[in-house]
Amino acid sequence: MSNILTDINNRTLTITINRPEKLNALNQQTLIQIEAAINDAEKNNDVAAIIITGSGEKSFIAGADISELAQSNAVTGMRFAEYGQHVMTTIEHCRKPVIAAINGFALGGGCELAMSCHIRVAADNAMFGQPEIKLGVIPGFGGTQRLVRLIGKGRAMEMNLMGNMINAQRAYEIGLVNQVVSPDELLPTVEKMAKQLTLSAPVAIQCIIDSINHGAECNLAEGLQFEAKAFAVTCSTNDMKEGTTAFLEKRKANFTGE
Repeated sequence: MSNILTDINNRTLTITINRPEKLNALNQQTLIQIEAAINDAEKNNDVAAIIITGSGEKSFIAGADISELAQSNAVTGMRFAEYGQHVMTTIEHCRKPVIAAINGFALGGGCELAMSCHIRVAADNAMFGQPEIKLGVIPGFGGTQRLVRLIGKGRAMEMNLMGNMINAQRAYEIGLVNQVVSPDELLPTVEKMAKQLTLSAPVAIQCIIDSINHGAECNLAEGLQFEAKAFAVTCSTNDMKEGTTAFLEKRKANFTGE
């Protein structure tokens, strides 16, 4: 795990992309290690929430590793894009909540990875962009797909076609990030959010993630049907009984994931 650092504290796994000399750019090895960390977290009962951030103060993830990208042809480019998309989808469909703590440049693949997380919190010095067009290519890890779903077709067209960066405040205004805080407040803010999530009902969290992801890809009627089935699942849990009883007894619920 040379390209990432992992730490578990208070039932929260923090994954730190650790290539500061490359501004935490994504290469094949880093993608492999991120996927492995997410898959391990899903199986680990000691992990209830996940934070992804970048090492250093300059960059969350500055994009794909250009030195590796420059060697691509049609065949290897297809493989790289498909694998990158697979890793982003693994994050997006992780049944434990994933928060991006965006501490600097989130460009190209970094912006795409942030978009695959369930919640995005940015330091006020963070910068976002899909600058691939300036290299003669297009986003390959979901930048033409998730971006339009988050911020709308017109803004996604502009970010992808112009390739210009936007600051954290603009990213917040258009719905690309959920919150903007000072750099000093970034990790404490996401750690507080993660702690709240670790105390929530795990099955309900999983059903919310599944329902929102499913609904984003289907029509309203299908999405509502999926939601009703997921609601029924949560109604069958001990956590539902605990949550409703705690509410009526005016105490905090103690959820167990059962």
